[in-house]
Amino acid sequence: MSMPNMRDIEFMQLALEQAKVAQRINEVPVGAVLVLNDRVIALGHNQPINQNDPSAHAEIVALRLGGQAVGNYRLPDATLYVTLEPCMMCSGAIMHARLSRVVYGAQDPKTGCAHSVLNLFDNKQLNHHTMIERGVLETECSQILKDFFKERRLRNS
Repeated sequence: MSMPNMRDIEFMQLALEQAKVAQRINEVPVGAVLVLNDRVIALGHNQPINQNDPSAHAEIVALRLGGQAVGNYRLPDATLYVTLEPCMMCSGAIMHARLSRVVYGAQDPKTGCAHSVLNLFDNKQLNHHTMIERGVLETECSQILKDFFKERRLRNS
């Protein structure tokens, strides 16, 4: 794990703002920012509950909007910043989009597929290998999730 640069921190802060948008609509607070040529081309936040769509994770939302913004589903020079380690579905979409890099904050010990449970990005049998950076603003990205689930447990008790 290398030291994050200032741009990585800035873009992850934007992803945290998207996570807060998800939290305000009672979705799991995960946010994503898609960047191309040092410019934000798409924002995403979790919305599977509100959209009744199991694929409406923050990463997928950002990838869809990013593909539409550039007119191509392949985004080989783009970087995705996401507050939580991507799951299997999102990791697959990231690979199909041919992203050059993913930067994430919090690890996901239950469904994370960039490091925690599996590391799909290191699988030599797959034809595309996205560079992964982890732990950028990890404390902040973890805390918003901990607070959300703590509040949810209190509400349901």
